[in-house]
Amino acid sequence: MRTAKPILALGLMTAIASLIGCAGKIRYPNYYVLNLPVPVPAANRPPAVLGSVAVREFDAPSFLRGGPIAYRESAEQLDYYQYHRWAADPRQAVTGAVIQQLQSQGVFRNVDRFDGRGNPEYLLTGAIDHLEEVDQGSNVSVEVSLSARLVNLRTGEVVWQGTSSKTAKLDQRSVPGVVAEMSLEMGSAVEGLVSAVRDQAAEASLSQQEN
Repeated sequence: MRTAKPILALGLMTAIASLIGCAGKIRYPNYYVLNLPVPVPAANRPPAVLGSVAVREFDAPSFLRGGPIAYRESAEQLDYYQYHRWAADPRQAVTGAVIQQLQSQGVFRNVDRFDGRGNPEYLLTGAIDHLEEVDQGSNVSVEVSLSARLVNLRTGEVVWQGTSSKTAKLDQRSVPGVVAEMSLEMGSAVEGLVSAVRDQAAEASLSQQEN
């Protein structure tokens, strides 16, 4: 009976030490944002050929809208980095980048974010289809893909629709490196998408002049 208290005290101290040790192993997540390059306006860009356009926030599958960063080990298997997360919904960055590119390339006389108000002549809608790390054995790459369509709100006609995709292979696998490459490739994909809109607008304008 005399040894009960020392044994109890020893057990309590061991439990406390164990809890302290566990507390020291707590892991906090790292947060990232898409850092898309800001377009540089062309010095001698052609005059706008279309009127006003509103850009609706781009859509995305639920697993790309925020939270843990996704990666694929195969076409069928999707997984997440539990301790590496998006600090902001990637759709916001992509939508803002599309607006900036449209303003920079001067396709439209006026470019705004769609808010349900106003009376724009055109509406651009789109989606982020891919924004993932792709693992194929020892090969690691980044895949980004956008799709969009431009609608004439006065006629309901789909003036243009298309996709823009980029893939880049990584030499070393690290989450900061993956996010940096995602930002770079997404910037290129946005530029490609808007360039396709510009080319279609120029073609439509030329066709109208000939008629």
